[in-house]
Amino acid sequence: MIARWRWLMNQLTKRLWFRASLFSLLGVVTALLAVFFKDFIPESLPARIGADAVDKILGIIASSMLAVTTFSLSTMVTAYGAASSGVTPRATTLVMEDATTQNALATFIGSFLFSLVGIIALSTGAYGTQGRVVLFAVTIAVVILIVYTLLRWIDHLSKLGRVGETIDRVENATMEAINQRAQWPHLGGSAYPPDLVLPPNAHAVASDQTGYVQHIDVQALGVIAKACQVRIYLEIVPGSFVHLGMPLVHTVALNGERADDGQAIAHKVLAALTIGIRRSFEHDPRFGLCVLSEIASRALSPAVNDPGTAIDVIGRGVRTFTCWGKPQLPTPKTDSDCERVYVRGLRVDDLFDDFFAPISRDGAGLLEVNLRLLKALASLAQINPALFKAACSRHVGLLIMRANASLVLQHEKDELSTLARAMAS
Repeated sequence: MIARWRWLMNQLTKRLWFRASLFSLLGVVTALLAVFFKDFIPESLPARIGADAVDKILGIIASSMLAVTTFSLSTMVTAYGAASSGVTPRATTLVMEDATTQNALATFIGSFLFSLVGIIALSTGAYGTQGRVVLFAVTIAVVILIVYTLLRWIDHLSKLGRVGETIDRVENATMEAINQRAQWPHLGGSAYPPDLVLPPNAHAVASDQTGYVQHIDVQALGVIAKACQVRIYLEIVPGSFVHLGMPLVHTVALNGERADDGQAIAHKVLAALTIGIRRSFEHDPRFGLCVLSEIASRALSPAVNDPGTAIDVIGRGVRTFTCWGKPQLPTPKTDSDCERVYVRGLRVDDLFDDFFAPISRDGAGLLEVNLRLLKALASLAQINPALFKAACSRHVGLLIMRANASLVLQHEKDELSTLARAMAS
């Protein structure tokens, strides 16, 4: 459970311009520090270390870093296009948020500005003889940083935008979201009562936007519930699509009467909800499963015809579901200040429908994909029978029906049916 301001800050730090701006500012400040520290350098030291060479080094850095930055940007654009066309456009966001890529570009831009400011300051004589020594030492440190970053960047370029590496990112993002939801099954609030009947004094808070719910600040809603003496029932979760006028939340006064300041409460509640134009991975495990399924479906399309990638994705899906269904789950966490906020939890049937249904539909005509799906469902039924077995049985039945309608050879149909019966016994 993350407060809204922390979530917004986290989104900001993932933007490419943020790190580039930070490193650029650091480069400018570093170049100017030599002006302030020059008085601490002995006058005889510049002649001993040959600090005059700093002019040529800065010139080399300035010219080379501009070229390297331009090349890196073109490589990034190519990688984004490869991830979008080869995997899925929904995975491009994760490639754009790659920390190694952002650090490399930020280092190159910061080094360029460092050398540029240093050259300008040298031309004006701001450093003096002693200041050149400080600038020379800092320049050597910058050169070491550039070499280290270039080596990491070269190694990273061999993987950036590749299908396997992009699928790894989607899988990791999905597992992080599921692990977080396993710890906070109701985002820190209380479980939404399954048989709830809203009383007559319930006040509906309608959406003022159309889009996807990206974040819910349950802590802020807990503060509102305590201050206004109401119970808050959330009708949406991160990832829900909402439209203008759709009821998002119902508030119920504790005293059994309709609250007089309902509009004021509604305004505060809407401020705790973040609605955007697209879904995000952080707090929406279902989106990650949908993207994994979409990757497999694209691989199974006639244009791509890559059942091996689909089979790989099925294995990753089993690993992802294992995070949700492993017996030794961490103790679910709740916030004592959010007990009056009621949030719906994830449903296993929804998770299975998001992942298995599209793959089963698009791979129904391929025996190897059907066999891998059956084995995956059998594995999940063994991992946590109480949680997964009913959903696995339902999807096995759907898989057999789709396969019988799509497979040509009776032998293949019989093989699937025999395996399904063995799983059920």
